[in-house]
Amino acid sequence: MPNLILPENEAVFSLFKEIKTLIENAQKRVAMAVNAELSLLNWHIGRQIYHYVLKEERAEYGKQIIQQLAESLTKEYGRGFTRTNLLYFVQFAEVFPDISIVHTLCGQFTWSHIRIFIYIKDDLQRQFYIEMCRIEKWSVRGLQDRINSMLYERTALSRKPDDLIKQELSLLKEQDFLSPDLVFKDPYFLDFLGLKDVYSEKDLEDAILNELQSFIMELGGDFSFMARQKRMTIGNKDYYLDLLFFHRRLKRLVAIELKIGEFQAEHKGQMELYLRWLEKYMQMDGEETPIGLILCASKSEEHIELLRLDESQIRVSEYFTELPPKALLVSKLHQVIENAKKRFK
Repeated sequence: MPNLILPENEAVFSLFKEIKTLIENAQKRVAMAVNAELSLLNWHIGRQIYHYVLKEERAEYGKQIIQQLAESLTKEYGRGFTRTNLLYFVQFAEVFPDISIVHTLCGQFTWSHIRIFIYIKDDLQRQFYIEMCRIEKWSVRGLQDRINSMLYERTALSRKPDDLIKQELSLLKEQDFLSPDLVFKDPYFLDFLGLKDVYSEKDLEDAILNELQSFIMELGGDFSFMARQKRMTIGNKDYYLDLLFFHRRLKRLVAIELKIGEFQAEHKGQMELYLRWLEKYMQMDGEETPIGLILCASKSEEHIELLRLDESQIRVSEYFTELPPKALLVSKLHQVIENAKKRFK
C-alpha cells in the first residue's frame, strides 16, 4: 500500500478529511448492498433447488443433481458454489421461506451470520440470537461464542412459557425494547479470572477489576462501570456496595454484590437497602428504578421462589470460576429451564 500524502494546508487538510469520510461511508454502503444482494441470491438458488428437486421426495436423485449442479456452477463461477454451499442455500430457503423476512435479514447481516442462524434448530432460540445480534451488533465470532456459551439458556427469558418468550422477542424486534430478562444471566462464566481453590470476596472483586473488560463482555453489551465499594451512608452507619454499573438500554443503575458462598435470605434485605438508597440519592430523571444482581457460588431455587425474587428488582445468579464439563452444564441448564417452565403452569 503506498504512503498516504497529506495536504500541508490546514484548510485543505480539513476538506480532505471530510471527503475521505464521504468516500469511506459510500464504500461501506456499497459493500453492504453487495453483501445483501449475494445473500438474497443464495436464498433464491436454495429455493429453486428445494422446490424443484428435494421437495419432490427424490432424495437420492436430489443428491446426484446437487453434486452435478455444484460441479457445473463451480467451473463457471468459482468456489462459492460448492456442494456444501448449495446445501447451505437450501437450508436457508427451508428455514426462512418468507421472502420479506429474508430481505430484512440480508439487509442486516452478512452471509456468515445468516449461515450460523440457519443451523439453530429451535425457532425461539434462533429469533433470540437474531434480535440480540442485531441490537448489540455482534461480529460473526461474537455470535458463535455466545451460542457456544449457551447464552439463550442462561437468560431468564428461556425459563418462561413459549407465549411469553414470543411476546418479549416481538417487543425487542418491533420496538428495540430490552427487558432485564434478556440482559441478566444465570450462571455467569468467570473462568477468565484465574481464581483457584480458596479465595475471599475481596479476591473475587480484585480479580474482576483486573479483568474488567472481560467481565463486562460476560455481563453483556451496554454495561458501563461506575464504582467499586460504593459508600452509602445511612443514618450514622456506612455501607459499601461491591460494584456499581449503569446499563444504557435499560436506563438504570445496576448494583452487584459478590458472595463466595451460597445465597442466603438476608442477602435480599441487604440488596433492597442498597437499591432504595440508589433510588433516593443517585437515580436521575428519565432513569428506571435501580436493579440488583447478587452473584453467588451457589443457590437454592426454593429460596428464590419463596422470597419471590422473580417479582422484585433483584436477580440472583451463580457464577463459575472454573467451567464444568459441557455435558454436565447442558444437562443442568436444561433441567433448570424445564423446572422453571413447570412453575408457570
